[in-house]
Amino acid sequence: MNLKGGSGKTTTAGFLCAAFHEAGMRVLGVDADGENESLQGWQEAADLPFPVITLAVSNLHKQLPGIVGDRYDVVVIDTPPMKAQRGTVLSAARVATHAIVPMAPTPIEFDRLSAVRELLADAADVRPDGQPPLFAVLLTRVKPRAASTKVYRELITDEGITVLNAQVGHLERFAQAWGDPITDATRSAYGDAATELLDLGEENAA
Repeated sequence: MNLKGGSGKTTTAGFLCAAFHEAGMRVLGVDADGENESLQGWQEAADLPFPVITLAVSNLHKQLPGIVGDRYDVVVIDTPPMKAQRGTVLSAARVATHAIVPMAPTPIEFDRLSAVRELLADAADVRPDGQPPLFAVLLTRVKPRAASTKVYRELITDEGITVLNAQVGHLERFAQAWGDPITDATRSAYGDAATELLDLGEENAA
Protein backbone atom coordinates (compact mmCIF):
# COMPACT_ATOMS: atom_id res chain seq x y z
CA MET A 1 0.00 0.00 0.00
CA ASN A 2 0.96 3.63 -0.45
CA LEU A 3 -0.65 7.04 -0.43
CA LYS A 4 -0.56 7.58 -4.19
CA GLY A 5 -0.06 5.65 -7.40
CA GLY A 6 3.21 5.14 -9.22
CA SER A 7 5.03 3.82 -6.16
CA GLY A 8 5.54 0.28 -7.45
CA LYS A 9 2.66 -1.42 -5.65
CA THR A 10 1.60 -3.57 -8.61
CA THR A 11 5.16 -4.54 -9.55
CA THR A 12 5.79 -5.51 -5.93
CA ALA A 13 2.54 -7.47 -5.69
CA GLY A 14 3.23 -9.33 -8.93
CA PHE A 15 6.78 -10.30 -8.05
CA LEU A 16 5.85 -11.32 -4.51
CA CYS A 17 3.08 -13.54 -5.89
CA ALA A 18 5.54 -15.09 -8.32
CA ALA A 19 8.18 -15.62 -5.63
CA PHE A 20 5.74 -17.37 -3.31
CA HIS A 21 4.45 -19.45 -6.24
CA GLU A 22 7.96 -20.49 -7.26
CA ALA A 23 8.57 -21.52 -3.64
CA GLY A 24 5.73 -24.03 -3.94
CA MET A 25 2.99 -22.09 -2.16
CA ARG A 26 -0.62 -21.79 -3.23
CA VAL A 27 -0.94 -18.12 -4.10
CA LEU A 28 -3.88 -15.85 -4.79
CA GLY A 29 -3.41 -12.32 -6.09
CA VAL A 30 -6.14 -9.82 -5.27
CA ASP A 31 -6.52 -6.69 -7.38
CA ALA A 32 -8.31 -4.20 -5.13
CA ASP A 33 -7.82 -1.24 -7.48
CA GLY A 34 -11.05 -1.07 -9.44
CA GLU A 35 -9.93 1.91 -11.49
CA ASN A 36 -6.72 0.47 -12.91
CA GLU A 37 -6.96 -3.32 -12.39
CA SER A 38 -3.25 -3.51 -13.16
CA LEU A 39 -2.54 -6.81 -11.41
CA GLN A 40 -5.52 -8.48 -13.08
CA GLY A 41 -4.44 -7.07 -16.44
CA TRP A 42 -0.90 -8.35 -15.92
CA GLN A 43 -2.16 -11.84 -15.15
CA GLU A 44 -4.28 -11.87 -18.30
CA ALA A 45 -1.57 -10.38 -20.54
CA ALA A 46 1.23 -12.68 -19.38
CA ASP A 47 -0.74 -15.77 -18.33
CA LEU A 48 0.91 -15.65 -14.91
CA PRO A 49 0.86 -19.08 -13.21
CA PHE A 50 -1.25 -18.02 -10.24
CA PRO A 51 -4.85 -16.82 -10.09
CA VAL A 52 -5.76 -13.16 -9.68
CA ILE A 53 -9.22 -11.92 -8.75
CA THR A 54 -10.62 -8.40 -8.74
CA LEU A 55 -12.10 -7.35 -5.41
CA ALA A 56 -12.26 -3.57 -5.36
CA VAL A 57 -14.77 -3.19 -2.55
CA SER A 58 -14.87 -1.34 0.74
CA ASN A 59 -15.90 -4.50 2.61
CA LEU A 60 -13.01 -6.60 1.31
CA HIS A 61 -12.29 -7.76 4.86
CA LYS A 62 -15.70 -9.43 4.94
CA GLN A 63 -15.69 -10.96 1.46
CA LEU A 64 -12.10 -12.19 1.13
CA PRO A 65 -12.00 -14.82 3.92
CA GLY A 66 -14.91 -16.72 2.34
CA ILE A 67 -13.17 -16.68 -1.04
CA VAL A 68 -9.82 -17.80 0.32
CA GLY A 69 -10.98 -20.51 2.74
CA ASP A 70 -8.20 -23.07 3.09
CA ARG A 71 -7.38 -23.08 -0.62
CA TYR A 72 -4.39 -20.73 -0.49
CA ASP A 73 -1.23 -20.39 1.58
CA VAL A 74 -0.56 -16.76 0.67
CA VAL A 75 -2.82 -13.94 -0.49
CA VAL A 76 -1.24 -10.76 -1.88
CA ILE A 77 -3.51 -7.71 -2.13
CA ASP A 78 -2.60 -4.95 -4.59
CA THR A 79 -4.36 -1.96 -3.04
CA PRO A 80 -5.42 1.24 -4.80
CA PRO A 81 -3.87 4.60 -3.92
CA MET A 82 -4.93 5.51 -0.37
CA LYS A 83 -5.61 9.12 -1.23
CA ALA A 84 -8.27 8.15 -3.77
CA GLN A 85 -9.78 5.03 -2.19
CA ARG A 86 -9.02 5.06 1.52
CA GLY A 87 -12.03 2.91 2.43
CA THR A 88 -10.85 0.00 0.28
CA VAL A 89 -7.28 0.22 1.62
CA LEU A 90 -8.56 0.37 5.19
CA SER A 91 -10.65 -2.72 4.54
CA ALA A 92 -7.58 -4.54 3.22
CA ALA A 93 -5.64 -3.50 6.32
CA ARG A 94 -8.37 -4.98 8.50
CA VAL A 95 -7.72 -8.47 7.11
CA ALA A 96 -3.99 -8.30 6.27
CA THR A 97 -1.23 -9.97 8.28
CA HIS A 98 1.43 -7.71 6.73
CA ALA A 99 1.35 -4.21 5.24
CA ILE A 100 4.19 -3.55 2.81
CA VAL A 101 5.00 -0.07 1.55
CA PRO A 102 7.21 -0.01 -1.55
CA MET A 103 8.96 3.34 -1.68
CA ALA A 104 11.89 5.02 -3.35
CA PRO A 105 14.40 6.68 -1.00
CA THR A 106 13.18 10.22 -1.71
CA PRO A 107 11.81 13.04 0.46
CA ILE A 108 8.29 12.96 -0.98
CA GLU A 109 7.86 9.22 -0.53
CA PHE A 110 9.27 9.33 3.00
CA ASP A 111 6.78 12.08 3.81
CA ARG A 112 3.90 9.80 2.72
CA LEU A 113 4.69 7.14 5.32
CA SER A 114 2.86 9.02 8.05
CA ALA A 115 -0.43 8.66 6.15
CA VAL A 116 0.04 4.90 5.93
CA ARG A 117 0.82 4.75 9.62
CA GLU A 118 -2.37 6.66 10.44
CA LEU A 119 -4.45 4.27 8.34
CA LEU A 120 -2.93 1.23 10.03
CA ALA A 121 -3.69 2.75 13.44
CA ASP A 122 -7.31 3.20 12.34
CA ALA A 123 -7.37 -0.41 11.15
CA ALA A 124 -6.09 -1.62 14.53
CA ASP A 125 -9.11 -0.03 16.21
CA VAL A 126 -11.47 -2.28 14.24
CA ARG A 127 -9.40 -5.46 14.01
CA PRO A 128 -10.37 -8.35 16.31
CA ASP A 129 -6.94 -8.39 18.01
CA GLY A 130 -6.75 -4.61 18.31
CA GLN A 131 -3.32 -4.66 16.66
CA PRO A 132 -2.26 -3.32 13.24
CA PRO A 133 -0.79 -5.68 10.65
CA LEU A 134 2.98 -6.06 10.61
CA PHE A 135 4.31 -2.96 8.88
CA ALA A 136 7.44 -2.98 6.70
CA VAL A 137 8.98 -0.75 4.07
CA LEU A 138 10.56 -2.18 0.92
CA LEU A 139 12.99 0.28 -0.64
CA THR A 140 12.60 0.27 -4.42
CA ARG A 141 14.12 2.09 -7.40
CA VAL A 142 17.38 2.16 -5.44
CA LYS A 143 20.37 3.48 -7.37
CA PRO A 144 23.80 1.86 -6.94
CA ARG A 145 26.02 3.47 -4.31
CA ALA A 146 23.51 6.26 -3.66
CA ALA A 147 24.09 7.74 -0.21
CA SER A 148 20.39 8.55 0.07
CA THR A 149 19.52 4.87 0.47
CA LYS A 150 21.35 4.59 3.79
CA VAL A 151 20.01 7.95 4.93
CA TYR A 152 16.37 7.02 4.37
CA ARG A 153 16.84 3.52 5.76
CA GLU A 154 18.04 5.13 8.99
CA LEU A 155 15.28 7.77 8.99
CA ILE A 156 12.58 5.15 8.55
CA THR A 157 14.09 2.92 11.22
CA ASP A 158 14.25 5.88 13.59
CA GLU A 159 10.50 6.23 13.10
CA GLY A 160 10.12 2.73 14.52
CA ILE A 161 9.22 1.19 11.16
CA THR A 162 10.81 -2.02 9.92
CA VAL A 163 12.83 -1.66 6.72
CA LEU A 164 13.44 -4.92 4.89
CA ASN A 165 17.08 -5.75 4.22
CA ALA A 166 16.12 -6.57 0.65
CA GLN A 167 16.07 -3.56 -1.64
CA VAL A 168 15.00 -3.37 -5.25
CA GLY A 169 17.38 -1.74 -7.71
CA HIS A 170 16.38 0.85 -10.29
CA LEU A 171 16.41 -1.72 -13.10
CA GLU A 172 14.68 -1.97 -16.46
CA ARG A 173 13.72 -5.55 -15.57
CA PHE A 174 11.32 -4.19 -12.99
CA ALA A 175 10.39 -0.89 -14.61
CA GLN A 176 9.29 -2.66 -17.81
CA ALA A 177 7.96 -5.85 -16.18
CA TRP A 178 4.23 -5.29 -16.53
CA GLY A 179 2.63 -7.49 -19.16
CA ASP A 180 5.54 -9.93 -19.39
CA PRO A 181 5.93 -13.33 -17.71
CA ILE A 182 7.76 -13.26 -14.38
CA THR A 183 10.67 -15.67 -14.13
CA ASP A 184 13.20 -16.38 -11.38
CA ALA A 185 11.38 -14.15 -8.91
CA THR A 186 12.84 -16.06 -5.98
CA ARG A 187 16.34 -15.13 -7.19
CA SER A 188 15.51 -11.42 -7.29
CA ALA A 189 15.32 -8.83 -4.53
CA TYR A 190 11.58 -9.50 -4.39
CA GLY A 191 12.33 -13.13 -3.59
CA ASP A 192 14.54 -11.99 -0.73
CA ALA A 193 11.74 -9.70 0.44
CA ALA A 194 9.23 -12.57 0.36
CA THR A 195 11.50 -14.67 2.57
CA GLU A 196 11.94 -11.77 5.00
CA LEU A 197 8.20 -11.24 5.22
CA LEU A 198 7.61 -14.89 6.11
CA ASP A 199 10.37 -14.72 8.73
CA LEU A 200 8.91 -11.50 10.10
CA GLY A 201 5.59 -13.23 10.64
CA GLU A 202 7.23 -16.17 12.40
CA GLU A 203 9.25 -13.87 14.67
CA ASN A 204 6.09 -11.99 15.63
CA ALA A 205 4.25 -15.23 16.38
CA ALA A 206 7.12 -16.39 18.59
